[in-house]
Amino acid sequence: MASEKGRASNAKGQTSPHQTPPQDESEESSGEESLLSSEEETSWISWFCSLRGNEFFVEVDEEYIQDDFNLTGLTNMVPNYEYALDMILDVDPDEPLNEDQQEVVESAAEMLYGLIHARYILTARGLSSMVEKFNAAEFGRCPRVFCQGQPVLPVGQSDMPRTNTVKVYCPKCSDIYYPKYNRHCNIDGAYFGTTLPHLLLTSYPDLIPQKSTQVYVPRIYGFKIHKSVTQSTQALVPTPMSSTPPATPTSSAAPSPTPSTMSIPPTQPTGMSFGGSKGVVKR
Repeated sequence: MASEKGRASNAKGQTSPHQTPPQDESEESSGEESLLSSEEETSWISWFCSLRGNEFFVEVDEEYIQDDFNLTGLTNMVPNYEYALDMILDVDPDEPLNEDQQEVVESAAEMLYGLIHARYILTARGLSSMVEKFNAAEFGRCPRVFCQGQPVLPVGQSDMPRTNTVKVYCPKCSDIYYPKYNRHCNIDGAYFGTTLPHLLLTSYPDLIPQKSTQVYVPRIYGFKIHKSVTQSTQALVPTPMSSTPPATPTSSAAPSPTPSTMSIPPTQPTGMSFGGSKGVVKR
């Protein structure tokens, strides 16, 4: 796969791990050889995790990927599964791929690695790697003021791919937020799953921070706003009119009289009686 991965650049604008960059003619041959050797030693997994925007990922052990049991159920979820798996493991394809095929396989390899990654980080070795990143605050810090810069953990809102993007979970306020940097906001949340932060904190209870008891209190001129004021303000907000047409009366309901059949009371005389027996008072 090394010769094929050098034919196209990654969707993020990064060259593939075995793509040889153009060399200046003035460079010494020794420098060229050292550069080529370093390029050849870079695996696809290391290259993928080093891309800008992929800082949340950890490197999955190849032994874990080579175990078919760990990949159960992924065959039907990832297109071009065999080609994608060969690319991740740096296995050369039986037949060369053109540029269009290369791009399709690279996209499938990214998806396959992400789904494998979601399973790997729940293992003992995977959790250990994520703990190192968590302690170094590589996933960012909680944006809530009263959490005082608490490090966060990546989490998905669904375990199904292409459903939601990755979010970050704060163990201090138990809420989720968008990542700080835009380059992390396009990562599929299924590549981290819904279990990671809770399993990690259960496995490493010493990392659980003390819950924040501070709550922001709105004030006007230093005085707290009473709850009744907020409720009164909300009551004044007009509710949107329903676009649903009124229900038509059923056949069992009494029909309303039509203008032609409506009974009209007789016209009042010029004299109106008040008090019955007291007579008629003329206008």
